[in-house]
Amino acid sequence: MKINTLRDALVHDLQDLYSAENQLTKALPKMAKASTHEELSTAFEEHLGETRGHVERLEKALKLLDATTGREKCKAMEGLIEEGKKVIGEDATDAVRDALIISIAQKVEHYEIAGYGTARTFAELLGEKNVAELLQDTLDEEIQADDKLTAIAEGVVNNEAEMAEAK
Repeated sequence: MKINTLRDALVHDLQDLYSAENQLTKALPKMAKASTHEELSTAFEEHLGETRGHVERLEKALKLLDATTGREKCKAMEGLIEEGKKVIGEDATDAVRDALIISIAQKVEHYEIAGYGTARTFAELLGEKNVAELLQDTLDEEIQADDKLTAIAEGVVNNEAEMAEAK
């Protein structure tokens, strides 16, 4: 696809996010299973449901723009998921592994926050109000997911990881 206009860039970014979210729907159950802290595992399971909703919103947004979901694979998400697989397989205490899983998950959230924020801004500039609203809804959920991960990390997991180190 040739990208000549801001509209082309918006479609490109939405297709990239669509690929990223679909990859994430496969990774989140693995992250939930690998997490030993119950609150963390539950957070991943809840976010999986939200992520499926993100995919649906992206499909709606692309339809509003008369565009397809595309075929390109998001390489950034692919790399983050690969990094997550390595972390899950590390020889680490449960608490330290949970801390590392949160670290990867927050990298994923920050990537998504940047992507949705940029795409929303493009949609606003193009006067695509309905698309911008869909993207804002998802952006809000991604920010909440990141905040929840921070609360779990700072509230319990990081302290447990530090205590494991002291033993």
